[in-house]
Amino acid sequence: MSRCPCCSGLVFDECCAPILAGTPAPNPEALVRSRYTAFVKKQLDFVERTHASEVRDDFNRAEAERLADECEWESLRIHSSKQYGDLAEVEFIVSFRREQKAIKGATASKFRREQGQWAYVGSKPAPHLANMRTTPKTGRNDLCDCSSGRKFKKCCGNPAKENSHK
Repeated sequence: MSRCPCCSGLVFDECCAPILAGTPAPNPEALVRSRYTAFVKKQLDFVERTHASEVRDDFNRAEAERLADECEWESLRIHSSKQYGDLAEVEFIVSFRREQKAIKGATASKFRREQGQWAYVGSKPAPHLANMRTTPKTGRNDLCDCSSGRKFKKCCGNPAKENSHK
């Protein structure tokens, strides 16, 4: 049993798989997670099907296929999910590699419930999320990430030492 690509920590069969197979997403965050997973697994019919009626014709299948093929998807991190009746907004950060370059996209997406199912309405950049830390901060007394066996403050965390690994 493999973990779900959406980074929920759940097993795929218990997370995004049922939604990709047609079970309605229970909330907008679950729809974001399943749409991300659809890109990872190249199930773009799902992405297209979950667009709201007024934006469905704007779906660029060729561009979506190119993106799915060219990217090495690394992670999805949900920052916030707000629901206002049949409207919602989810802010998230997607990390991926494209042409050997690490890319982090911070996005705020809007959703609306249509006939009992959540649908994607649109997105805009969320620059206030772009510089948020996505990994735990290394404390001064923590072991250094470089595997030297020394404390961070005495190794890479010491700005006075140029090449502290010697």
